[in-house]
Amino acid sequence: MRRIASPPRPDWQKRVEQAGIAWHSGDRTGWNESAFYEFTAKQVEVLEAAANELEAMALAAARHVIDNKLYAQLSIPPIAVPLIEASWEAQPPSLYGRFDLAYDGAHPPKLLEYNAETPTSLVEAAAAQWRWLQDTFPQRGQFNSIRQRLVALWKKLTPCLPGAHVDFCSMDHAGDRMTVAYLRQTAEQAGLTAAAFPIDEIGWNGAAFVGPLDRPLAAVFKLYPWEWMVREEFGKHLGAAGALWIEPPWKMLLSNRGILPVLWKLYPRHPYLLEASFDGPGLLLSWVRKPLLGPEGANITLHQPGQDLETPGGGYRAESFIYQDLAPLKSFDGQYPVVGAWAIGHEAGNVAAGIGIRESATPIVTSLSQFVPHLFD
Repeated sequence: MRRIASPPRPDWQKRVEQAGIAWHSGDRTGWNESAFYEFTAKQVEVLEAAANELEAMALAAARHVIDNKLYAQLSIPPIAVPLIEASWEAQPPSLYGRFDLAYDGAHPPKLLEYNAETPTSLVEAAAAQWRWLQDTFPQRGQFNSIRQRLVALWKKLTPCLPGAHVDFCSMDHAGDRMTVAYLRQTAEQAGLTAAAFPIDEIGWNGAAFVGPLDRPLAAVFKLYPWEWMVREEFGKHLGAAGALWIEPPWKMLLSNRGILPVLWKLYPRHPYLLEASFDGPGLLLSWVRKPLLGPEGANITLHQPGQDLETPGGGYRAESFIYQDLAPLKSFDGQYPVVGAWAIGHEAGNVAAGIGIRESATPIVTSLSQFVPHLFD
Protein backbone atom coordinates (compact mmCIF):
# COMPACT_ATOMS: atom_id res chain seq x y z
CA MET A 1 0.00 0.00 0.00
CA ARG A 2 1.53 3.29 -1.12
CA ARG A 3 0.46 6.92 -1.45
CA ILE A 4 1.70 8.26 -4.77
CA ALA A 5 1.73 11.89 -5.88
CA SER A 6 0.03 12.40 -9.24
CA PRO A 7 -0.81 15.48 -11.34
CA PRO A 8 -4.54 16.23 -11.40
CA ARG A 9 -6.34 16.02 -14.72
CA PRO A 10 -6.34 19.42 -16.48
CA ASP A 11 -10.16 19.53 -16.38
CA TRP A 12 -10.56 17.69 -13.09
CA GLN A 13 -13.17 20.14 -11.72
CA LYS A 14 -15.44 19.53 -14.70
CA ARG A 15 -14.88 15.80 -14.55
CA VAL A 16 -15.83 15.44 -10.88
CA GLU A 17 -18.87 17.67 -11.38
CA GLN A 18 -19.97 15.34 -14.18
CA ALA A 19 -19.59 12.45 -11.76
CA GLY A 20 -22.03 14.17 -9.41
CA ILE A 21 -19.82 15.78 -6.77
CA ALA A 22 -21.44 18.96 -5.53
CA TRP A 23 -18.29 20.48 -4.05
CA HIS A 24 -14.63 20.06 -4.85
CA SER A 25 -12.83 23.28 -3.94
CA GLY A 26 -12.92 26.23 -1.56
CA ASP A 27 -13.33 25.84 2.18
CA ARG A 28 -14.93 22.42 1.84
CA THR A 29 -12.68 20.47 -0.52
CA GLY A 30 -14.09 16.97 -0.62
CA TRP A 31 -11.99 15.61 -3.48
CA ASN A 32 -8.21 15.41 -3.94
CA GLU A 33 -6.60 13.75 -6.96
CA SER A 34 -3.12 15.18 -6.49
CA ALA A 35 -2.32 11.75 -5.04
CA PHE A 36 -3.70 8.23 -5.10
CA TYR A 37 -3.31 5.07 -3.07
CA GLU A 38 -1.93 1.95 -4.72
CA PHE A 39 -2.75 -1.53 -3.42
CA THR A 40 -1.70 -5.00 -4.40
CA ALA A 41 -4.30 -7.55 -5.45
CA LYS A 42 -3.60 -9.42 -2.21
CA GLN A 43 -4.33 -6.34 -0.12
CA VAL A 44 -7.64 -5.88 -1.92
CA GLU A 45 -8.50 -9.49 -1.12
CA VAL A 46 -7.74 -8.79 2.53
CA LEU A 47 -10.11 -5.81 2.58
CA GLU A 48 -12.81 -7.74 0.75
CA ALA A 49 -12.61 -10.63 3.21
CA ALA A 50 -12.70 -8.22 6.16
CA ALA A 51 -15.85 -6.48 4.94
CA ASN A 52 -17.63 -9.79 4.34
CA GLU A 53 -16.71 -11.15 7.76
CA LEU A 54 -17.48 -7.92 9.60
CA GLU A 55 -20.95 -7.82 8.05
CA ALA A 56 -21.71 -11.29 9.39
CA MET A 57 -20.36 -10.31 12.80
CA ALA A 58 -22.38 -7.08 12.81
CA LEU A 59 -25.61 -8.95 12.08
CA ALA A 60 -24.83 -11.35 14.92
CA ALA A 61 -24.24 -8.36 17.21
CA ALA A 62 -27.58 -6.83 16.21
CA ARG A 63 -29.29 -10.13 17.00
CA HIS A 64 -27.51 -10.21 20.38
CA VAL A 65 -28.78 -6.72 21.25
CA ILE A 66 -32.34 -7.68 20.30
CA ASP A 67 -32.33 -11.06 22.04
CA ASN A 68 -30.88 -9.61 25.24
CA LYS A 69 -32.82 -6.33 25.22
CA LEU A 70 -29.65 -4.23 25.42
CA TYR A 71 -31.34 -1.11 24.08
CA ALA A 72 -30.61 1.03 27.13
CA GLN A 73 -26.86 0.46 26.71
CA LEU A 74 -27.13 1.95 23.23
CA SER A 75 -29.43 4.76 24.46
CA ILE A 76 -32.17 3.51 22.13
CA PRO A 77 -35.41 5.27 23.13
CA PRO A 78 -38.36 3.01 24.06
CA ILE A 79 -40.43 4.29 21.12
CA ALA A 80 -37.85 2.78 18.74
CA VAL A 81 -37.77 -0.72 20.24
CA PRO A 82 -40.99 -2.06 18.62
CA LEU A 83 -39.85 -0.64 15.28
CA ILE A 84 -36.47 -2.34 15.56
CA GLU A 85 -37.88 -5.70 16.56
CA ALA A 86 -40.67 -5.72 13.98
CA SER A 87 -38.34 -4.76 11.14
CA TRP A 88 -35.76 -7.34 12.20
CA GLU A 89 -38.35 -10.10 12.02
CA ALA A 90 -39.95 -8.86 8.80
CA GLN A 91 -36.62 -8.41 6.98
CA PRO A 92 -37.71 -5.48 4.79
CA PRO A 93 -35.37 -4.12 2.09
CA SER A 94 -31.99 -2.87 3.25
CA LEU A 95 -29.46 -1.31 0.95
CA TYR A 96 -25.92 -0.50 2.02
CA GLY A 97 -23.36 0.52 4.62
CA ARG A 98 -19.72 1.54 4.98
CA PHE A 99 -17.18 0.00 7.32
CA ASP A 100 -14.49 2.51 8.31
CA LEU A 101 -11.21 0.64 8.66
CA ALA A 102 -7.70 1.46 9.83
CA TYR A 103 -5.39 -0.28 7.37
CA ASP A 104 -1.73 0.09 6.46
CA GLY A 105 -1.37 -2.72 3.95
CA ALA A 106 0.68 -4.88 6.32
CA HIS A 107 -1.52 -5.63 9.34
CA PRO A 108 -5.15 -6.81 9.51
CA PRO A 109 -7.75 -4.06 8.99
CA LYS A 110 -9.26 -2.75 12.22
CA LEU A 111 -12.89 -1.64 12.45
CA LEU A 112 -13.23 1.96 13.60
CA GLU A 113 -17.02 2.09 13.17
CA TYR A 114 -19.85 0.99 10.89
CA ASN A 115 -21.82 3.69 9.08
CA ALA A 116 -24.73 1.40 8.34
CA GLU A 117 -27.61 3.82 7.83
CA THR A 118 -26.57 7.18 6.35
CA PRO A 119 -23.02 6.73 5.01
CA THR A 120 -21.47 9.52 2.97
CA SER A 121 -18.83 9.60 0.18
CA LEU A 122 -20.85 7.18 -1.94
CA VAL A 123 -20.59 9.24 -5.13
CA GLU A 124 -16.85 9.73 -4.68
CA ALA A 125 -16.33 6.00 -4.15
CA ALA A 126 -18.70 4.64 -6.79
CA ALA A 127 -18.48 7.21 -9.58
CA ALA A 128 -15.81 9.90 -9.27
CA GLN A 129 -12.83 7.67 -8.58
CA TRP A 130 -13.93 5.26 -11.34
CA ARG A 131 -13.92 8.12 -13.88
CA TRP A 132 -10.53 9.18 -12.56
CA LEU A 133 -9.19 5.67 -13.14
CA GLN A 134 -10.54 5.52 -16.70
CA ASP A 135 -9.01 8.90 -17.52
CA THR A 136 -5.62 8.31 -15.95
CA PHE A 137 -4.81 4.60 -15.57
CA PRO A 138 -7.34 2.68 -17.69
CA GLN A 139 -5.24 -0.49 -17.67
CA ARG A 140 -5.13 -0.69 -13.88
CA GLY A 141 -7.70 -2.21 -11.55
CA GLN A 142 -9.92 -0.65 -8.89
CA PHE A 143 -11.86 -2.36 -6.11
CA ASN A 144 -15.17 -0.86 -7.16
CA SER A 145 -18.30 -2.68 -8.21
CA ILE A 146 -20.55 -0.43 -6.12
CA ARG A 147 -22.81 0.78 -8.92
CA GLN A 148 -23.27 -2.66 -10.45
CA ARG A 149 -24.03 -4.16 -7.05
CA LEU A 150 -26.57 -1.43 -6.22
CA VAL A 151 -28.37 -1.90 -9.53
CA ALA A 152 -28.47 -5.67 -9.04
CA LEU A 153 -29.81 -5.26 -5.49
CA TRP A 154 -32.58 -2.87 -6.62
CA LYS A 155 -33.64 -5.48 -9.18
CA LYS A 156 -33.72 -8.12 -6.47
CA LEU A 157 -35.76 -5.86 -4.20
CA THR A 158 -38.29 -4.84 -6.88
CA PRO A 159 -40.97 -7.38 -5.81
CA CYS A 160 -40.88 -5.81 -2.33
CA LEU A 161 -41.48 -2.27 -3.61
CA PRO A 162 -45.16 -1.43 -4.26
CA GLY A 163 -45.69 -0.41 -7.86
CA ALA A 164 -41.96 -0.86 -8.53
CA HIS A 165 -41.52 2.70 -7.29
CA VAL A 166 -39.28 4.24 -4.62
CA ASP A 167 -39.15 7.78 -3.30
CA PHE A 168 -35.86 9.32 -2.19
CA CYS A 169 -35.61 12.05 0.41
CA SER A 170 -33.00 13.81 2.49
CA MET A 171 -32.27 17.10 4.14
CA ASP A 172 -31.80 20.01 1.76
CA HIS A 173 -28.02 19.73 1.91
CA ALA A 174 -25.71 19.50 -1.10
CA GLY A 175 -23.94 16.32 -0.03
CA ASP A 176 -27.17 14.54 0.90
CA ARG A 177 -28.87 15.59 -2.33
CA MET A 178 -25.85 14.30 -4.24
CA THR A 179 -26.09 10.90 -2.55
CA VAL A 180 -29.83 10.40 -3.06
CA ALA A 181 -29.54 11.58 -6.68
CA TYR A 182 -26.95 8.87 -7.30
CA LEU A 183 -29.02 6.20 -5.56
CA ARG A 184 -32.04 7.29 -7.59
CA GLN A 185 -30.02 6.77 -10.78
CA THR A 186 -29.15 3.22 -9.74
CA ALA A 187 -32.80 2.46 -8.94
CA GLU A 188 -33.95 3.79 -12.29
CA GLN A 189 -31.22 1.82 -14.06
CA ALA A 190 -32.70 -1.25 -12.37
CA GLY A 191 -36.08 -0.48 -13.95
CA LEU A 192 -37.79 1.23 -11.03
CA THR A 193 -39.58 4.53 -11.19
CA ALA A 194 -38.44 7.10 -8.65
CA ALA A 195 -38.91 10.60 -7.31
CA ALA A 196 -36.86 12.78 -4.96
CA PHE A 197 -37.78 15.59 -2.59
CA PRO A 198 -36.62 17.15 0.71
CA ILE A 199 -37.57 15.13 3.76
CA ASP A 200 -39.39 18.08 5.30
CA GLU A 201 -42.04 17.63 2.60
CA ILE A 202 -43.12 14.35 4.22
CA GLY A 203 -46.21 14.70 6.36
CA TRP A 204 -48.82 12.66 8.21
CA ASN A 205 -52.44 13.07 7.07
CA GLY A 206 -53.97 11.19 9.97
CA ALA A 207 -53.94 7.84 8.20
CA ALA A 208 -50.72 7.62 6.18
CA PHE A 209 -47.43 9.29 5.46
CA VAL A 210 -47.64 11.51 2.41
CA GLY A 211 -45.19 13.34 0.19
CA PRO A 212 -45.59 16.31 -2.16
CA LEU A 213 -49.17 16.86 -3.37
CA ASP A 214 -50.35 14.68 -0.47
CA ARG A 215 -49.42 11.52 -2.37
CA PRO A 216 -49.34 8.49 -0.01
CA LEU A 217 -45.85 7.06 0.33
CA ALA A 218 -45.17 3.38 -0.21
CA ALA A 219 -41.39 2.74 -0.35
CA VAL A 220 -39.09 5.52 0.83
CA PHE A 221 -35.32 5.67 0.95
CA LYS A 222 -34.49 8.36 3.47
CA LEU A 223 -30.99 9.68 4.07
CA TYR A 224 -31.98 10.75 7.54
CA PRO A 225 -31.06 9.04 10.84
CA TRP A 226 -33.64 6.96 12.64
CA GLU A 227 -32.62 8.49 15.96
CA TRP A 228 -33.91 11.80 14.60
CA MET A 229 -37.04 10.33 13.00
CA VAL A 230 -38.33 8.66 16.16
CA ARG A 231 -38.08 11.97 18.01
CA GLU A 232 -40.00 13.92 15.38
CA GLU A 233 -43.59 14.99 15.99
CA PHE A 234 -44.81 12.18 13.72
CA GLY A 235 -42.48 9.59 15.31
CA LYS A 236 -45.34 7.84 17.07
CA HIS A 237 -46.84 6.95 13.68
CA LEU A 238 -43.72 5.29 12.22
CA GLY A 239 -45.00 1.82 13.02
CA ALA A 240 -48.21 2.38 11.08
CA ALA A 241 -48.86 0.26 8.02
CA GLY A 242 -48.18 1.87 4.70
CA ALA A 243 -44.71 3.31 4.27
CA LEU A 244 -41.78 0.96 3.78
CA TRP A 245 -38.67 2.74 5.06
CA ILE A 246 -35.22 2.12 3.62
CA GLU A 247 -33.01 1.77 5.58
CA PRO A 248 -35.18 -0.21 8.04
CA PRO A 249 -35.29 0.69 11.75
CA TRP A 250 -33.04 -2.18 12.86
CA LYS A 251 -30.13 -0.55 11.05
CA MET A 252 -29.99 2.03 13.85
CA LEU A 253 -28.37 -0.67 15.98
CA LEU A 254 -25.39 -0.94 13.62
CA SER A 255 -24.96 2.79 13.10
CA ASN A 256 -24.85 3.26 16.87
CA ARG A 257 -21.24 3.11 18.10
CA GLY A 258 -22.51 1.09 21.03
CA ILE A 259 -22.36 -1.89 18.68
CA LEU A 260 -18.55 -1.77 19.01
CA PRO A 261 -18.40 -2.96 22.65
CA VAL A 262 -21.04 -5.56 21.77
CA LEU A 263 -18.85 -6.85 18.95
CA TRP A 264 -15.82 -6.98 21.26
CA LYS A 265 -17.79 -8.95 23.84
CA LEU A 266 -18.94 -11.45 21.21
CA TYR A 267 -15.59 -11.68 19.41
CA PRO A 268 -12.86 -10.76 21.93
CA ARG A 269 -9.40 -10.25 20.44
CA HIS A 270 -10.71 -10.73 16.91
CA PRO A 271 -8.07 -9.52 14.44
CA TYR A 272 -10.51 -7.08 12.80
CA LEU A 273 -11.69 -5.48 16.05
CA LEU A 274 -10.36 -2.95 18.54
CA GLU A 275 -11.08 -3.41 22.23
CA ALA A 276 -14.13 -1.34 23.14
CA SER A 277 -16.13 -0.70 26.30
CA PHE A 278 -19.08 1.26 27.65
CA ASP A 279 -17.40 1.65 31.04
CA GLY A 280 -14.24 3.63 30.38
CA PRO A 281 -10.74 3.03 29.06
CA GLY A 282 -9.83 0.47 31.73
CA LEU A 283 -6.22 -0.60 31.27
CA LEU A 284 -5.84 0.95 27.83
CA LEU A 285 -2.95 3.42 27.71
CA SER A 286 -4.07 4.98 24.41
CA TRP A 287 -7.75 5.21 23.59
CA VAL A 288 -10.48 7.11 21.77
CA ARG A 289 -13.71 8.29 23.38
CA LYS A 290 -16.59 8.42 20.89
CA PRO A 291 -20.23 9.42 21.34
CA LEU A 292 -22.80 6.71 20.66
CA LEU A 293 -24.35 8.98 18.05
CA GLY A 294 -23.16 11.95 16.09
CA PRO A 295 -21.47 13.16 12.92
CA GLU A 296 -18.19 11.62 11.83
CA GLY A 297 -15.26 12.94 13.82
CA ALA A 298 -17.41 15.13 16.11
CA ASN A 299 -17.08 15.06 19.92
CA ILE A 300 -14.05 12.77 19.71
CA THR A 301 -11.30 12.61 22.32
CA LEU A 302 -8.09 10.84 21.27
CA HIS A 303 -5.87 10.13 24.27
CA GLN A 304 -2.24 9.10 24.28
CA PRO A 305 0.09 9.32 27.29
CA GLY A 306 0.91 12.97 27.75
CA GLN A 307 -1.43 14.38 25.12
CA ASP A 308 -5.08 14.63 24.12
CA LEU A 309 -6.65 15.60 20.82
CA GLU A 310 -10.27 16.72 20.87
CA THR A 311 -12.72 17.70 18.17
CA PRO A 312 -15.77 19.96 18.51
CA GLY A 313 -19.29 18.63 18.54
CA GLY A 314 -20.40 20.08 15.24
CA GLY A 315 -23.62 21.30 16.83
CA TYR A 316 -24.52 17.76 17.93
CA ARG A 317 -24.99 17.22 21.65
CA ALA A 318 -23.37 14.03 22.92
CA GLU A 319 -24.49 12.46 26.19
CA SER A 320 -23.29 8.83 26.08
CA PHE A 321 -19.91 7.53 24.97
CA ILE A 322 -17.92 4.39 24.31
CA TYR A 323 -14.18 3.91 24.71
CA GLN A 324 -12.14 2.18 22.01
CA ASP A 325 -8.52 1.15 21.79
CA LEU A 326 -6.52 3.58 19.66
CA ALA A 327 -6.10 2.19 16.16
CA PRO A 328 -2.55 2.08 14.80
CA LEU A 329 -3.19 4.55 11.97
CA LYS A 330 -0.13 4.92 9.77
CA SER A 331 0.84 8.28 8.30
CA PHE A 332 1.40 8.36 4.54
CA ASP A 333 3.18 11.58 3.51
CA GLY A 334 1.76 13.29 6.59
CA GLN A 335 -1.79 12.09 5.92
CA TYR A 336 -3.80 9.51 7.87
CA PRO A 337 -6.07 7.43 5.62
CA VAL A 338 -9.23 5.63 6.62
CA VAL A 339 -10.47 2.96 4.23
CA GLY A 340 -14.22 2.92 3.76
CA ALA A 341 -15.25 -0.59 2.73
CA TRP A 342 -18.70 -0.56 1.11
CA ALA A 343 -21.18 -3.33 1.85
CA ILE A 344 -24.17 -3.77 -0.48
CA GLY A 345 -27.05 -5.90 0.83
CA HIS A 346 -26.64 -8.60 3.46
CA GLU A 347 -26.01 -11.78 1.47
CA ALA A 348 -23.73 -13.98 3.55
CA GLY A 349 -20.12 -13.73 2.45
CA ASN A 350 -20.95 -11.52 -0.52
CA VAL A 351 -21.45 -7.91 0.53
CA ALA A 352 -18.07 -6.31 -0.16
CA ALA A 353 -18.42 -4.02 -3.20
CA GLY A 354 -15.47 -1.63 -3.12
CA ILE A 355 -13.52 0.88 -1.11
CA GLY A 356 -13.04 4.61 -0.83
CA ILE A 357 -10.29 6.41 1.05
CA ARG A 358 -10.55 9.62 3.04
CA GLU A 359 -7.54 11.17 4.67
CA SER A 360 -6.71 13.87 7.18
CA ALA A 361 -3.65 15.58 8.58
CA THR A 362 -4.67 14.27 12.03
CA PRO A 363 -5.60 10.73 13.14
CA ILE A 364 -9.26 11.83 13.39
CA VAL A 365 -10.96 11.70 10.01
CA THR A 366 -14.09 13.84 9.79
CA SER A 367 -16.85 14.54 7.30
CA LEU A 368 -14.64 17.35 5.93
CA SER A 369 -11.69 15.06 5.19
CA GLN A 370 -10.59 14.69 1.59
CA PHE A 371 -11.42 11.74 -0.61
CA VAL A 372 -8.42 10.32 -2.51
CA PRO A 373 -8.82 7.74 -5.31
CA HIS A 374 -7.15 4.34 -5.42
CA LEU A 375 -6.08 1.60 -7.79
CA PHE A 376 -4.45 -1.82 -7.61
CA ASP A 377 -2.45 -4.23 -9.75
